[in-house]
Amino acid sequence: MAFSPDSPILRASPLSESPKEECGIFGVFGRGEDVARLTYFGLFALQHRGQESAGIAVSDGRHIDVHKDMGLVTQVFDEDSLRHLKGHVAIGHTRYSTTGSSVIRNAQPLCGTSVAGQVAVAHNGNLVNTTELRDKLQTLGLSFDTSNDSEVISQLLSHYFTSCIEEAVQRAISDLKGAFSLAIMSRDKLIGVRDAYGVRPLCVGKLNGASDGRATYVLASETCALNVVGAQLIREVEPGEMIVIDDDGLHEYEAVPKVRNAMCLFEFIYFARPQPDIRQVSSRSEKTDGP
Repeated sequence: MAFSPDSPILRASPLSESPKEECGIFGVFGRGEDVARLTYFGLFALQHRGQESAGIAVSDGRHIDVHKDMGLVTQVFDEDSLRHLKGHVAIGHTRYSTTGSSVIRNAQPLCGTSVAGQVAVAHNGNLVNTTELRDKLQTLGLSFDTSNDSEVISQLLSHYFTSCIEEAVQRAISDLKGAFSLAIMSRDKLIGVRDAYGVRPLCVGKLNGASDGRATYVLASETCALNVVGAQLIREVEPGEMIVIDDDGLHEYEAVPKVRNAMCLFEFIYFARPQPDIRQVSSRSEKTDGP
């Protein structure tokens, strides 16, 4: 990488009057890659989507480590914190709170433990049946540490994850109502999924050149995050689709039946940066000649 987290070009200060936008999510699976550093730069490119908190979770195949805090990406991470995040799978999150107050316990990624091991989740969107699902899980004896709807997703995944993470994701998102794009990580897999309407964006890219010759795959809210780490866009994740990335490559599944494309209009005119391609068009189209 050309820059370190302490490079002057990457330093920024929070603006008290800055607009609050939507969360940004990023994920990477790559043997032989510094996945924490790639995620750092991906989150920096997505900083416009949330300035309240930032976090990165990394798995080395045995356990998941998480580092997160309040503030901008450049304030939460430095060389020392990135150096301690070792592994080959990572997910990251920049947060703007839609549900839950702006405090450290609501920062993401959220990590839970099931009988099959740890699972971490980063969420962009907003659920409309949070209370119903929270009550259901509490009757099953599960307790909650946060006030956000993302922990409902994390708890559902932990509850359903008994042997197959793909099955757990499918069962969990079948319970969800609302808008969501998710980056999910088990100890050895990276998963991206969108709701059946595709309200929030998510794309997948590929980065070649790992030390062992295998491709590195990247998930991101916007293509600008792919560009900054040198990944090439493969395509957008379809509504209702689940992308699973592991040592055998990239796999595509229908998690829930697609209803229709219903991308939030504000992604085109407000949330997304000008450069990303969303639904094969720029989020800011050039003005054509006319009267």
